[in-house]
Amino acid sequence: MKQNKSIKTTAQLQHIKMTQTPIPKLVTAMAIPTVTSMLVTVVYNTADTYFVAQIDKSASAAVGVVFAIMEIVMALGYGVGVGAGSLVSRKLGAKENEKADIYASSGIFAAVAVGTVLMVIGLSFLDVILKLLGCTDTMLPHAAPYAKFVLLAAPLNCATFTLNNLLRSQGMTKLAMIGMGAGGILNIIIDPLFIFNLGLGTAGASIATMISQTASFVILASCFVTRRSVVNLRLKNISRRAEEYKDIVSLGMPTMVRNGLASLAAAVLNIQAIKYGGDTAAAAITISNKLYTLVRSIAFGIGQGFQPVAGYNYGAGNKKRTWQSFVFTLKLGTLVCVAFAAGIWLGADKIMHWFSTDVQVAQIGVQTLRFSSTIIPLLAFSTYVNHLYQSLGFRLQATFLASCRQGICFLPIVILLPQKMGVLGVQTAQPIADLCTAIVSLPFILYFYKKYVKEQA
Repeated sequence: MKQNKSIKTTAQLQHIKMTQTPIPKLVTAMAIPTVTSMLVTVVYNTADTYFVAQIDKSASAAVGVVFAIMEIVMALGYGVGVGAGSLVSRKLGAKENEKADIYASSGIFAAVAVGTVLMVIGLSFLDVILKLLGCTDTMLPHAAPYAKFVLLAAPLNCATFTLNNLLRSQGMTKLAMIGMGAGGILNIIIDPLFIFNLGLGTAGASIATMISQTASFVILASCFVTRRSVVNLRLKNISRRAEEYKDIVSLGMPTMVRNGLASLAAAVLNIQAIKYGGDTAAAAITISNKLYTLVRSIAFGIGQGFQPVAGYNYGAGNKKRTWQSFVFTLKLGTLVCVAFAAGIWLGADKIMHWFSTDVQVAQIGVQTLRFSSTIIPLLAFSTYVNHLYQSLGFRLQATFLASCRQGICFLPIVILLPQKMGVLGVQTAQPIADLCTAIVSLPFILYFYKKYVKEQA
């Protein structure tokens, strides 16, 4: 009885925090841990890219191929987590805590299930999948062992991403940051040990990442086991009704589509890079794309800090406060993107030479980074419009917006442009697609403001 009263009090305090704390203070406090969590995910990949690049350029290019598989794992884990998290934040905002428990528990069950299916299918057809993703004969000895352990870790990894999102949905971003951050630090420490000291090569990088992800899972899960979470994860709360899973999947669909298309985009990008520039271009674009992803992850992390604020307040019926949180987040994210764009443009040469001493790889990479930096300032706008629609439950609009950046806009460009411009077309495909996505997002935010903010002011 005493424990139930304590949980109820925690939920009440969290509700007050999310609906009454000044927006700049709340969004900033939520964003810092979520940015850290997102950066950790990129650290896993960037650390692997850096250490593997020291082997040779074929190994570096192989990591780029397997990145498409990693994106699928992230698509499923984050998709389920964001879908369940969106429902949890709005149910907590409406003070329907028992319903929030059901969505949270069902989300973890769904994440493990889809991760297991992916693992079984991926391991059964590994070589075929890698060939379809553009893996050459020189890359395959590096790509196959790396991909094997990525797939073995898929169920655990999907669950980890979902646990992270569930903590964020309650406003407990610091706990989420600690769980993901610990894994990232561990990965940096043990990566060179497994790759070089133990002589495991690319397989060692993947094993180190799997161990680090396990550490993150244990830390995040402990937050629920020790009842520091507002929501309760229990077997009895796992739903047996299809309706709950439909809600989770439909709200997580924009994230699944976004990351799923990112996987397809990564595969097509590698295929086109290899086709028009060989392993050299593939290695250069893989490295520069990871750095571009680093900046986007920071912008994305700020947006993820904004989502539970929007969800809580929308659920509580405060649409004005929801809009205020969007405006502040947009200003903050744009400022950060502008700063990073300037840094990448000015430091592109040093950055690339830090990753690779190959002159041709560095030259192509520098050009790619500078093309990317010209459009980075617009990333915040298109990202947060998508986040706003998703966090408030506008499924179709959010899914369409999520499909633009690396699907509707990107795929035609990366396929057609290199036919006219060669490697240059591959290098500029993503920046052009990002510009198109920002343009497409503009009428969506104008419509939202007119219908849900201005008319109800």
